[in-house]
Amino acid sequence: MQQAIRICNKELKDYFISPIAYIVISIFLLVTGWFFFTTFFYYNQADLRNFLGLLPITFAFLIPAVTMRLFSEEMNVGSYELLLTLPVTFKDILLGKFLAGVLFVAAALVPTLAYPICIAFMGELDWGPVAGGYLGALLLGAAFVAVGLFSSSLTRNQIIAFIVGTAICFSLTLIDKMLFFFPSSLLGVIGYLGADFHFQNIAKGIVDSRDILYFLSVVFIGLYGTHLVMQEKS
Repeated sequence: MQQAIRICNKELKDYFISPIAYIVISIFLLVTGWFFFTTFFYYNQADLRNFLGLLPITFAFLIPAVTMRLFSEEMNVGSYELLLTLPVTFKDILLGKFLAGVLFVAAALVPTLAYPICIAFMGELDWGPVAGGYLGALLLGAAFVAVGLFSSSLTRNQIIAFIVGTAICFSLTLIDKMLFFFPSSLLGVIGYLGADFHFQNIAKGIVDSRDILYFLSVVFIGLYGTHLVMQEKS
């Protein structure tokens, strides 16, 4: 675990010494701020519904952009082979990179706490759905980070890793909105695969073990898939 934390610290440092972290976070805050304040002032609605409603789609683009370099860059410049010569296991490397991605998502979410605080100053705010929304955001972020890591492990090209990661995250986000394409016998299974469905349940303040299990399952599948791909390449 100590080695994983060191790798996590290294990856976080790499994020914040390059402009990409600040660009990605700035774009994220501009997009979410626009939807929040448009609802807040234009429609005179003091809630986080628009912000939370569009968070899965925003994450589907944001997180692959953050994770695309984690393995692709290492393989492209040849530093991955050097990393394997150090006294660390691949599980340490994988866990460290995963934790770095999740902490980056958490860092991007911290400034958005200003939204519920603004509402609380203006009137009554039910903090249950707010807490559920942020818990759901972290779980959704962790799931998409695992998917992004898997996409990054498939190729040396960061752009291809971004496209593949975005396609998978976007599919998970919208699949439950396309049930009319599937036969009725599969609707229950396809509906369960939708990340947005599980996120919105938690965002309502309803913490169901099935929703948490879904996100943990996506994390496990993403990390296990990454492990298999990188094991094949090493």
